[in-house]
Amino acid sequence: MIAPLRPGDQIAITATARKISHEEIELAIKTFESWGLQVAVGQTIGASYGYFAGDDALRLQELQQLLDDAAIKAIVCARGGYGTTRIIDQLDFSTFQQQPKWLVGFSDVTALHSHIHNLGQESIHGIMPLLFAQAGTQAAIDTLRRALFGKELTYEVAPHALNRNGTATGRLVGGNLSMLHNLTGTRSDTSTEGKLLFLEDLDEYLYHLDRMLVHLDRCGKLARLAGLVVGHMSDMKDTLVPFGKNAYEIILEHAGKYNYPIAFGFPVGHQAQNLALICGRQARLEVNGEEVRLAYCS
Repeated sequence: MIAPLRPGDQIAITATARKISHEEIELAIKTFESWGLQVAVGQTIGASYGYFAGDDALRLQELQQLLDDAAIKAIVCARGGYGTTRIIDQLDFSTFQQQPKWLVGFSDVTALHSHIHNLGQESIHGIMPLLFAQAGTQAAIDTLRRALFGKELTYEVAPHALNRNGTATGRLVGGNLSMLHNLTGTRSDTSTEGKLLFLEDLDEYLYHLDRMLVHLDRCGKLARLAGLVVGHMSDMKDTLVPFGKNAYEIILEHAGKYNYPIAFGFPVGHQAQNLALICGRQARLEVNGEEVRLAYCS
């Protein structure tokens, strides 16, 4: 179990993927400091190597250092994009496993969440520093604070017309659908059997979405879930010849043939309402005609 943060603790901001400037994380730094935290900013912030926040060697060295540094109580990824999987297999998590700490992020950071889950550790799928200045994110920021400081997190959201009612308990796993699809067959691939899977994605063609779900289903990733939570499917695109279904309808086609509760429209993913979820923690999902409730088990 990872110890909750306390005022005075030191956290670090690093960029494992796409490059980002110091100016883009200023609000996040001020916010963390207002929580009583000390913030260390990595050399990857402001670094540039083409698309990336420095070359692979820099991003690898910095993340390894932060994983090993006992003084750093949480590692916050500054943004997503692409690049984390380029370095993940070179990381040594042995010290991290002896002294686990929070790792925060979403999107491309899904690779780290999945990898860490295989080590038996929890992590936080939540808003990243780049997005603190985005309008409407205060609720997401507050849930991140609550997750980091060990406060109770229970979510109650309105039901969706496509939901499948039911109750299920399992460890919460998941994240970005494209990344989970990309991780299959790798060291970072994780079992979904008996677990609550949550999914979100951004800027995909609908037929790509269908293809990824077909692949995950063929790999056995959908058949033996305890339950499914579907978040934002943002900025989905269609082809000249329409696919004929929207994102949620596509997901329901592939997951709906199995007998577990499904909750659509959960506020997680690439929108302002991106509520923090603790990956790897046992949770209970209740879906009925009145509400969807997601709560962590004590």
